[in-house]
Amino acid sequence: MSAEVPETTEERLAQLEERRHEAVHASSEQAVEKQHDKGKLTARERIDRLLDEGSFQELDTFVRHRTYEFDMEKHRPFGDAVVTGHGAIDGRPVCVFSQDFTVFGGSLGEVMAEKIGKVMDLAAKIGCPVIGINDSGGARIQEGVVSLAAYGNVFSRNIQCSGVIPQISLVMGPCAGGAVYSPAITDFVFMVQETSHMFITGPDVIKTVTDEDVEFEDLGGAMTHATTSGVAHFASESEDACLEDVRYLMSFLPQNNLETPLRLDSGDDPDRMDEELDRIVPDNPNKPYDMRDVFSHVVDDGEFFEVHEHYATNMVVGFARLAGNAVGMVGNQPSQLAGVLDIDASVKAARFVRFCDAFNIPLVTFADVPGFLPGTEQEWNGIIRHGAKLIYAFTEATVPKLTVVTRKAYGGAYDVMSSKHMLADFNFAWPTAEVAVMGPDGAVNIIHRRDIANSPTPEERRQKLITEYKARFANPYSAAERGYIDDVLIPHETRPRLIRALATLQTKRVAVPKRKHGNIPL
Repeated sequence: MSAEVPETTEERLAQLEERRHEAVHASSEQAVEKQHDKGKLTARERIDRLLDEGSFQELDTFVRHRTYEFDMEKHRPFGDAVVTGHGAIDGRPVCVFSQDFTVFGGSLGEVMAEKIGKVMDLAAKIGCPVIGINDSGGARIQEGVVSLAAYGNVFSRNIQCSGVIPQISLVMGPCAGGAVYSPAITDFVFMVQETSHMFITGPDVIKTVTDEDVEFEDLGGAMTHATTSGVAHFASESEDACLEDVRYLMSFLPQNNLETPLRLDSGDDPDRMDEELDRIVPDNPNKPYDMRDVFSHVVDDGEFFEVHEHYATNMVVGFARLAGNAVGMVGNQPSQLAGVLDIDASVKAARFVRFCDAFNIPLVTFADVPGFLPGTEQEWNGIIRHGAKLIYAFTEATVPKLTVVTRKAYGGAYDVMSSKHMLADFNFAWPTAEVAVMGPDGAVNIIHRRDIANSPTPEERRQKLITEYKARFANPYSAAERGYIDDVLIPHETRPRLIRALATLQTKRVAVPKRKHGNIPL
């Protein structure tokens, strides 16, 4: 690039084209090839595949770092190590930043943080989602404490934007140290199997400090965070699949907290009744079934986009549509741990419920829960505190809330799963529902312990008492008598009843107490 000042318009245009070319090709061919060899796309390739064709408008193309120590003045590429701008997904505006691992290893310094902060400020100002693509070696060591301050500036914006605009994080390479906290604050985290890694401290340091031997993938790979830590909501098989999933997720979300999600007519008849639902709950109360099958028979076209699929599998959450309207689906999973509530399931559902409430997405809950998971491990690790998070989330939510009890709803877990007492709007039950303090066997053993012990035929007496208890409590009618259940439905009536209930709640308004914020039991 010439250092001379152009004199003519033609020369200035030529200079602009030269600088644009230099910015777009800031990475060497060798660096790009190395990125591709790892199964990774470049920063610009990711943006091109994420956004609608031709919609991306780059910002801060010619920004350069200001560090002159450690020979940094010899390499000052345009754009630094991140590409930022705005574009569209399915015609709807989004802001995006994409870290470029081929430039300084994608390391974050003052200038990169300024670029990211600027595009996040734009997203907040215009009220559109912001999508961050993370592929970085961490803080830029050459900039010292300035790079740490840069992280803080990003974190503060994540927090200010939380609940105001959707924030989506894609981890498509390394994300280590302090860098992990920005994705952790955002609403959804996507990772790619084999090529994405997140951890506070790497394997080498862990070995030095704790003498543990662990590989990158086991420590912070996509499946580790999708199954064990719960940090990742999605673990995709490839970058292309990941980007496509992000586009699909965006179809369920509003632009900001002042809007509602787009209604997309699927063509599925709102009055459709699927008689398969009448046979989906087994006659044997101890036999499992898949709650996702229930969802698929109720929602538009059977399409359910599951969130946190591999984490706390005894709880199912995700997005679907009813009569074209986006809804958040929450359900116990009888096929995993009998659908019992434990620490991870409670936290998983609470986080999802709070997201839906923040962005005006109605909640539809299907309850089949035998209670909270007993045991010292759960008690000592805080099941009381973590279970309370789900109580808090459902009760705090002011969006339309619909609940269907399909089978068991025992003990405090009945209350927790968006019961009428947690301020749900419409609560339905199937004839197979059992709403009680506990199951018939356990209840009879406690209530009638002496009666059974004094009977000349204890087992015969016990079975008779169980039958009586079932007739009194192992059905939805006792709860319906009290108004805790608004109606008992034939299962195949569920879809049209939910759709009509949602239509009724379109104008729902809730007056909330004036306060700075509540104190959820974190």
